[in-house]
Amino acid sequence: MDYRTAGVNIEAGDRAKKNIAALARSTHGPNVLKGIGLFGGFYEFPANQYREPVLVASTDGIGTKIKLASQLGEYRGLGVDIVNHCVNDIMVGGADPLFFLDYLAFGKLEQNIVAELITGMTEACRTANCALIGGETAEMPDLYSGNDFDLAGTIVGAVEKSKIIDGSAISAGDVLLGLASNGLHTNGYSLARKIIASHADCAPQKYHAELGETIVAALLRPHRSYYEVIRALRDLPDVTGFAHITGGGIVGNTKRLLREGLSLAVNWQAWEWPPLFKLLQHYGKVAEEEMRNVFNLGIGLVVLAKPESLESVQMALRELNEKHWHVGDVVRA
Repeated sequence: MDYRTAGVNIEAGDRAKKNIAALARSTHGPNVLKGIGLFGGFYEFPANQYREPVLVASTDGIGTKIKLASQLGEYRGLGVDIVNHCVNDIMVGGADPLFFLDYLAFGKLEQNIVAELITGMTEACRTANCALIGGETAEMPDLYSGNDFDLAGTIVGAVEKSKIIDGSAISAGDVLLGLASNGLHTNGYSLARKIIASHADCAPQKYHAELGETIVAALLRPHRSYYEVIRALRDLPDVTGFAHITGGGIVGNTKRLLREGLSLAVNWQAWEWPPLFKLLQHYGKVAEEEMRNVFNLGIGLVVLAKPESLESVQMALRELNEKHWHVGDVVRA
């Protein structure tokens, strides 16, 4: 017996890793000291940019969106998804991305799929000025069935200690500005997939006029990066916080910033749900409260600001061509 008959192709893995190294190099700047291939990634911390640097790290996956993308053979967007999700998670705390590491685990490693995933990651990393400095690619046929695979990522960034954004500046009266999402981003797909699997009207090839595309294509839109908008707003004196809207919806994520004694008053009529969410609710007969708890409903980032600065923050958003709504306020609990 040998490793190949046990289901693991070492040669295919080595070829895939060579391709990864070439793609990853396109994200490297002067702070990356060694290329891909050693036992760890080497990144020289840009100490001259900070007086009291604090490292900020986050790790995440993209869940069962992978299943939907695999059915259609569309993989590059998944690489964009995992990077943008992680970038948003640390940037809402005030950090700038430094470097990213990925984890890919396959039942059967396919080099073309690896290449597409890494291409998506490197595109998103370059947009966020973030270096892809390493990762792990594993083939585990006894753990993943057939062509199943999983994708996760870890990001490390840095923030000046005095510029950490942790919600401590939020007080009653602050306004909530909701910024548009790209769709579901990377949350709620277990429910969404169940809904579309039960309806012939949700077949991959069926065009929906209200969407301007098929429902499956709308579901596969990549997770938005809020890199540029957070960088533009975070130093404004009256911006008090940012919430990345992921699993748990608008309330579940925004309330993580609130200290004891504060609560949220969301105006659910302040914006209209994008058609994708309306279709999912219709086909799945999903209760309103469940929709609010599971999906972002068209809001991917919430910006919190002092009410006296609402107009200036909105002006900054308009200059960025950022679609947004006043979706609620912070109130006393």
